[in-house]
Amino acid sequence: MAKNPRPAEPLERGAVPWLLACAIATAAPHAEHLPYWLSALATLLLVWRSWLWHKHGALPPRWLLTLITVAACAGIVGEYKTLFGRDAGVALLFLFMALKPMEMRTQRDAIVVVMLGLFLLLTHYFYSQEIPIGLWLLAATVLEIATLIRIAGGEQPPRFVLRYAGLLLAQALPFMLILFLLFPRISGPLWGLPQDAHSSRTGLSDTMAPGSISNLIQNSDVAFRARFSESPPPVARLYWRGPVLDVYDGQTWQPTRYGNNESARIEARSSPLEYELTIEPHQQRWLLALDAPVSLPNNTRLGAHMETFVREPIRQRSRFMLRAALDYRVNETETRQILAAALRLPAEYNPKARVLAEQWATRYRSPEQIAAAALQFFREKEFIYTLQPPLLGKHAVDEFLFGSRRGFCEHYASAFVFLMRAAGVPSRVVTGYQGGEINPIDGYVAVRQSDAHAWAEIWVADKGWLRVDPTFAIAPSRIEQGIASAVPAGDPLPILMRVDVDWLRTLRFRWDAINNAWNQWVLGYNPERQRQVLSRFGLGDLDWRELTALLAALCGFALLAVTAWTLWQRPRLDPAQRAWLRFCKRLAKHGVPRQAWEGPLDYAARAAAAKPDWAEIIRRAAQDYVTARYGADDPREALQRLEAARRQLPRTWSLT
Repeated sequence: MAKNPRPAEPLERGAVPWLLACAIATAAPHAEHLPYWLSALATLLLVWRSWLWHKHGALPPRWLLTLITVAACAGIVGEYKTLFGRDAGVALLFLFMALKPMEMRTQRDAIVVVMLGLFLLLTHYFYSQEIPIGLWLLAATVLEIATLIRIAGGEQPPRFVLRYAGLLLAQALPFMLILFLLFPRISGPLWGLPQDAHSSRTGLSDTMAPGSISNLIQNSDVAFRARFSESPPPVARLYWRGPVLDVYDGQTWQPTRYGNNESARIEARSSPLEYELTIEPHQQRWLLALDAPVSLPNNTRLGAHMETFVREPIRQRSRFMLRAALDYRVNETETRQILAAALRLPAEYNPKARVLAEQWATRYRSPEQIAAAALQFFREKEFIYTLQPPLLGKHAVDEFLFGSRRGFCEHYASAFVFLMRAAGVPSRVVTGYQGGEINPIDGYVAVRQSDAHAWAEIWVADKGWLRVDPTFAIAPSRIEQGIASAVPAGDPLPILMRVDVDWLRTLRFRWDAINNAWNQWVLGYNPERQRQVLSRFGLGDLDWRELTALLAALCGFALLAVTAWTLWQRPRLDPAQRAWLRFCKRLAKHGVPRQAWEGPLDYAARAAAAKPDWAEIIRRAAQDYVTARYGADDPREALQRLEAARRQLPRTWSLT
């Protein structure tokens, strides 16, 4: 006959709060990016389950839970148009974590909740890999382990359970470190899914219209960081080049596409600066190199407008080594195609600006003189640099130049290039970032989205393309000191960019340095970084097979070390315990073993009944142990009597 299945062990009531705490700790961070209705449903379910536990209420019927599950899954399909993929899959896990506690009756159900929590912990790294979320998930992992201990070990003080969980996690740290350093790395992010790489961050666009860059300025996220091999140059000379825009339809600037084989011709006029660029994912192919790049890394190319392109869109944090010359000449001779594009304007826009430009073209001979006249116009007419300019209509340049006279970098760059083209000077708009903040803690230059900028370039025969920044004519502090010094107090700007208290600024620098170290050495630990680390130990040339063998050997050594440490940490017996165990071992050889649950007096009574000839010796030995262990100030005499009693017992078993 087949054996009856073992009945499921019921879940102890005291374990339920631990499981609910696990559900909250593992699911809570997802509420930020999940639909509001799903977060509200999960909160309602967990609060309901907590109330039922408090009131000793019965769990809801299966049909009701099934109805809630079907309705929630339908809502997820309506939200994401699928039940598969990252976002929909995480939403399902989130829902199951909220629903499973509503049917917890056995220890098996409790284990399922813990396993769901562990899976849910991993999914948080799809959305954020920053230090705060890492610390939160570490604490949640300790809670998960503690819950497993509570389920298996029964009622125990919470402090003991958490301490034991922390100890178990600490024993895993050597293996974690070894695996992190030596596990063969692949190119790609540490955590993430290929299909999720297109989830974009705020960044520059390849078009420019009034308001596009000001939106970036209100974002304090780091766009990229640079570390120079020598002292960083002044921030006023840091122009990080992005898309170059030379097509204008009256409202929007866009780039012209040229052949892939065309490259700008750069002549360095100063000693090149070497720097390391760590760029955040922006889902585009431009590299945002410092003007002007004279040495590029592999898998990059220089475009016709001096932009730097990579082969694939940057979908993960990436590092590049580059060299740049701050003084340079570029394309002293230019193709007719590019010059024609740099003069083209729509005919039906901005008649007032055209008239003004034609006057300059008549009055001045050289492109530099015309550009100087435009800059003087900006200085004399009391233009204002602000992030809150008024809306502009069809003739945006006219309304800006002769009406509002309020704008930010893209307004000035756009208007300047329009004037230059109307005066017959080839010109174009360049977008990117300007400046940056030097962190005195780690020496990195942090360039934020708030440093987004637009400037202009004009072409002069035998001199090439020359940078002209109209913003400098209006607000030189924007270029020399950063955006915070240029905008009025009422303009929208991230609070971190306005911090002028020394200790707060120092605190921000330290936190930024910690974040940068985390990004560089943890999130950015790619094959190149791994080779650098291994090279310090003379292991830089290992292939994946040798690396795997080294990994296995070190993990084995770590296992032996942890095992030895664990054995060393076993509770040590005091002299009374050791003497009593030796006495019990001697009795066990004579057919009277001690049971694990038996106390000394109970065991002595049973052994005396089994061995009446030795009854007096056994009773005295048990009493001496109790006296030595619990009663006597000086246990030495009792210990001596206990040892003497053990010696009175025969060494070998006999029938007499």
